Amino acid sequence: MPTITAHLRDLQELIGRPLSAAELGELLPLAKGELKRDEEGELTIEFNDTNRPDLWCAEGLARQIRAHEQGQLEPYPGFVSAGHGDAGYTHGGVIRVSAPLKEVRPYIAGFVVKGLTINDEGLKQFIQAQEKLSENFGSRRLAVSVGLYDASRILWPVRYTDADPQTAAFVPLGFDEPMTLREILERHPKGIDYRYILEGQARYPLLVDSSDQVLSFPPIINSRVLGEVKVGDDHLLVEVTGGDIFQVILACNILAANCVDRGGTIHPVRCEYPYDTPLGRQVVTPCDFGDSVQVQAADIARVIGQDVDLAEVKRLLVAYGLGAAERDGGLAVSLPPYRRDYMHPVDAIEDYLISAGYDAFEPVMPSDYTVGEASAIAQFSDHVRDLVVGLGFTEIMANILTGREDCTGRVGLPDARVVEIDNVMSELYGVLRNSLVPSLLRMEGISSHATYPHRAFELGEVQVYDEGADLKSRTEVRLAALMAHSSASFSEAHSYLDALFFYLDREYELAPVAHGTSIPGRAGEIRVGGKPAGFIGEVHPEVLEKWGIEMPCALFEVVLDAFMAQVRPAAA
Repeated sequence: MPTITAHLRDLQELIGRPLSAAELGELLPLAKGELKRDEEGELTIEFNDTNRPDLWCAEGLARQIRAHEQGQLEPYPGFVSAGHGDAGYTHGGVIRVSAPLKEVRPYIAGFVVKGLTINDEGLKQFIQAQEKLSENFGSRRLAVSVGLYDASRILWPVRYTDADPQTAAFVPLGFDEPMTLREILERHPKGIDYRYILEGQARYPLLVDSSDQVLSFPPIINSRVLGEVKVGDDHLLVEVTGGDIFQVILACNILAANCVDRGGTIHPVRCEYPYDTPLGRQVVTPCDFGDSVQVQAADIARVIGQDVDLAEVKRLLVAYGLGAAERDGGLAVSLPPYRRDYMHPVDAIEDYLISAGYDAFEPVMPSDYTVGEASAIAQFSDHVRDLVVGLGFTEIMANILTGREDCTGRVGLPDARVVEIDNVMSELYGVLRNSLVPSLLRMEGISSHATYPHRAFELGEVQVYDEGADLKSRTEVRLAALMAHSSASFSEAHSYLDALFFYLDREYELAPVAHGTSIPGRAGEIRVGGKPAGFIGEVHPEVLEKWGIEMPCALFEVVLDAFMAQVRPAAA
């Protein structure tokens, strides 16, 4: 779960009153947080939720507490309405986007902030927010990366352009000599860490001003000339780049709200695109998406199990930093610009419960008592898990939500059908996984520093697209195992599959199959009782390259539901 550090004195200033660490700890449930450590006022705070990136900073935490104590939050100035172009904003500057970036890193957002003098704690907190948004919310800068610049030295308009990695050069942060973009990826620590984002691209993103001064090489590193912000700077440019325009703008909005909380004045920036975006070709940021939901009083009462006073619900939602207006027997609840986490009216009901405090509701004891027992598939899964651990494999656990490309193109199956999420917040979590293989390959791609051989497995649910099933999908429980080392082969994977079926006292067959994840001629379909139940193979080099894997890999995946009922787990 996201964890931040913040100084108590800084939080007191942002909240607007003195309070002790113990008092703060009692207020943290408002932000789904918990105080983990207090070392002479330096606090470590862990959040129990991952859908509120606006809280992963001292400013966001203080904002939530301040709204509760003041009964509301004042509107944040500097935000325009999404899709309304230049209407009614104080000009901060223009960023012009190059057409080839549509296929590289297509979206950018930004704003200029004035009147905010950076001090030690403010700079520390901005860097922390930048890292949390880029690493956690932005999936290690793949979806979102943030840059901060001394705007007093920038000549507008700024160009977000494409550059030749062999010839474009500048002095990056941490170095004294110019380096080409290619050299930065090969020699700079940040380039080495994040070069995977630009693999396969012939041109790289570059941010420059009208005098050709380099601001940064997104999403890798800032320039030393304009991208080194110091304590005392009071005229700044903040920019965000990425592949999902809504995610990019949300990160921009969060940072803008943080700057306002510290006394800055926001001046929006107009981003001009030569190609269509979901918000048009001219997008002014930061912008308010105007997200809202309608929640009925009857639905609130049904969810919490007791009648409610609609006026009181409205008061508590407003005290949680939301907008609320009575309409058609319920409330129209609107989100502030730094939040986009509502998918359903129940989300608004949850915010009402948090604002009221769960202890404000009368508990009801259960009226029925039953004896619980693990389901048959859960018991069988535990048995299989023990066997695979006994064969020398290490278990991983990954999210069932993932990105479409991970389940299709990155595993060599571009035409694979997937179950999509409606009203998705991020493309990185836009589908339900249809296989366990992507999570194993992702794990292997980030584990090259660990001593080989690697043997890992996952056992869990996948969602399979099925036209004949209810809601056109069905759930399967699967086991997938991967071997990675210099001599990993089909034969090795076959031997482990053989051992597993031996200990399960079951028989299976292999039949040749063409499978996009595997090398042709080194893949097989696993059949149980004459029916397909999985596949086995050596991973194709092109698939390995897409995941940044440098060692040969072999793997197999089996559907446990296909033969669970015919296997009796060994007695304990």
